[in-house]
Amino acid sequence: MNVRKGGTLTILRDCLLYLSKQEQWHVTALVHKRKLCDFPGIDYIEIPWTVGNWGKRIKCEYFSMEKISQQLRPVDLWLSLHDTTPRVEARRQAVYCHNSFPFLRATLQDFRMDRKIPLFTIFTRFAYRINLRRNYRLIVQTRWMRESLSKLLHYPANRIVVAPPAVKSPAIEDTSAAEAVPIFIYPSTPDCHKNVETICRAAKMLEGRLGTGKFRLVLTISGDENKYAKWLYDSFDTVGSIEFNGYMPRDVLFRYYGRAACLLFPSRVETWGLPVSEFLPTGKPMLLADEKYAHEAAAGAAQAAFFPTTDAETLARLMEEVISGSLNSFAPVPKVAPGEPRANGWDELFDLLLEDL
Repeated sequence: MNVRKGGTLTILRDCLLYLSKQEQWHVTALVHKRKLCDFPGIDYIEIPWTVGNWGKRIKCEYFSMEKISQQLRPVDLWLSLHDTTPRVEARRQAVYCHNSFPFLRATLQDFRMDRKIPLFTIFTRFAYRINLRRNYRLIVQTRWMRESLSKLLHYPANRIVVAPPAVKSPAIEDTSAAEAVPIFIYPSTPDCHKNVETICRAAKMLEGRLGTGKFRLVLTISGDENKYAKWLYDSFDTVGSIEFNGYMPRDVLFRYYGRAACLLFPSRVETWGLPVSEFLPTGKPMLLADEKYAHEAAAGAAQAAFFPTTDAETLARLMEEVISGSLNSFAPVPKVAPGEPRANGWDELFDLLLEDL
């Protein structure tokens, strides 16, 4: 309903594309704008006024939705695709939980750079709980989210479905050998939980030890997006090895994957960590924060090393291994089954959601 961009919009579009091909079901989609996800065979109700602030969304979720559900009666399944559980009249409800912010350990710097993020962390811990018991199942993308949500919300783990995202990546040509010096790349948005400062500090340490021109650190922020980005630029622009390249379209980013010697991903919290999955098929080294999401996203990787999330000194040492080619601290990451219930694809997910109806 309030889904407009990023991974949540991808989930909405993929879900509606699948449902548009199921002639046995009558599907009504409540969306912000129909043009963002317009597929044949689906009825749409547009609710544009929910955009702008959480107050509007709360009004819609917990007041307007019930009236809409009464108009649509009978509703067999009400599937919410964006974290919150509205009060509606339906035989069965389920909610897709995207948001990992309840598990972010907020810092004073987070409040200084963007107080919305730590405040949102507190709010989502509360919002997840509203009407939670109305749901037949919760849906998450990872095993760690199932375990963490079950513990946080005291919700039975055997009613939380792990539905891993389908990562569709083009073939990546490895051109890293043609580069004059090794390239490290960190694809990220300019948000303080992305922990860009740790890799910048590591790069500064490494440049101090090795000298300039020994490696390149490519960032996908420019330095003028927000307060956090400006602080990063002002603090580290003098480090010659760091490049503030700004946002990259997907095709440009994948060419950089081919040129890079190593992916860096130090984010303090993620639901999944999409760049890790995108880079993994290259078989090239990855340096990842020692967080649960990263271990799960990197499962099957040929060469990965994990560092304490805010430990720039350890990260600098591991980056030096990549530059020297030693890779003594790198190892394959074993695959671990997420357990049941799980769903590979929308067909298996809807089988679980509609069972015994």
